[in-house]
Amino acid sequence: MSLSKGLKIALLAGGTSSEREVSLKGAEAVKKAFKKLGHKFEFFDPAKDLPILAQKVKEFDCAFLVMHGPGGEDGTLQGFLDSINLPYQGAGVLGSALAMHKGLSKEIYKNAGLKVPEGKVFFRDENFENIKKYAEKLGYPLVVKPATQGSSVGLSIVKKEEELKPACQKAFEIDNEILLEEYLKGREITVGVLENKPLPVVEIIPKFSEIFDYKTKYTPGFAEEICPANLPQEITEKAQKYALKAHKALRLRHYSRTDMIVVENEVYVLETNTIPGMTETSLLPLSARVAGYSFEELIQKLLELVLKENP
Repeated sequence: MSLSKGLKIALLAGGTSSEREVSLKGAEAVKKAFKKLGHKFEFFDPAKDLPILAQKVKEFDCAFLVMHGPGGEDGTLQGFLDSINLPYQGAGVLGSALAMHKGLSKEIYKNAGLKVPEGKVFFRDENFENIKKYAEKLGYPLVVKPATQGSSVGLSIVKKEEELKPACQKAFEIDNEILLEEYLKGREITVGVLENKPLPVVEIIPKFSEIFDYKTKYTPGFAEEICPANLPQEITEKAQKYALKAHKALRLRHYSRTDMIVVENEVYVLETNTIPGMTETSLLPLSARVAGYSFEELIQKLLELVLKENP
């Protein structure tokens, strides 16, 4: 395999999760980058094309994943690629599965000494009275979200008790486990990690919503993204340190992006993305650009990291 001669890459995007459209949009940007870099590629949609990829696997040097949500970012697809011996960028099976589950990742963050919002996971068959009691203990407002979805899909901010049941039902519609979490009002930030080095901090200021929800994330102009974030040096360094700690604690590789919230002088870790978005409004390409990487250079860097481990 040689980057200088150009690679033959299996580009995987689409899938069956609620983030399918975001995945396909990101793949279009990656296709353009591959063409500029002189790499050949073939597109595969895991919703239907995995048997074809398994048959053609020897034609490819590596896979490149632009997948989000269950079935793409949770270790399932990574296990399939491991089984056919096709290397890929990003976290392996274990790291993907751990980061995807918000309840498990929260425990891992705490064990690594990171601050997290107070919260608890509940299963679908849980008596609602127990959920209600925990919500009372946590206090309103609070956050209800599915335990294994990305891009804020199914997330609600619950401001009073009568909103709790509909919020739980909404989250349970798309997941068997949900997370109740204290609502922290502060400055939303995200920090990328590339090759075990933290990237510049991005601050996200939603313009039309109180949180960085799905619509705000993927609609150009719905949020102001400031990079580098205008934060005190001490907070910037702490956020970057936390991103790297989260990356290592979850057993990730190559790259990741960790979302956090700054409340006064403390930084709280919310969740980590193992395959950060690659659309025109995506945050990792923005912070990489501020660090000196063009979009094409970022893609090339990720391919280099795959090849380094699989010469």
